[in-house]
Amino acid sequence: MSFIQIIEYETDKPEAMQALSDEMEDAGMPTRITRVAATKNLDKPNGYVTIVEFPSYEEAMENSKSPDTQEYASRMAALCTSPPRFTNLDVIRDLS
Repeated sequence: MSFIQIIEYETDKPEAMQALSDEMEDAGMPTRITRVAATKNLDKPNGYVTIVEFPSYEEAMENSKSPDTQEYASRMAALCTSPPRFTNLDVIRDLS
C-alpha cells in the first residue's frame, strides 16, 4: 500500500508559497510523488494543509533525503509563521 504525508502549516504569504511550489514543479521535482493536494483550512485563518502521496514509505524517505527536497522544505519553512507539522501515514485501505 501507499504512504501519505500530511503537512499542516500557517502562512501569511500564500502567494509566495504557491510560487515556491510552482518553481519546484517547473524544475521537475519531486519525482517520487504519486499525488499532491494543496488545501486551505477554512476553519483556521492562514491555515493550510498539503497532502502528499507516495508509492511507499521507503520512496517517501528517499525523497526526503534529496538535497532538492531539503532546500524546498527549508524555503517553505521560512514562509511559515510557525513550524510545519508533519503526519506520516501508512495507507491500510483505499477505496478509490
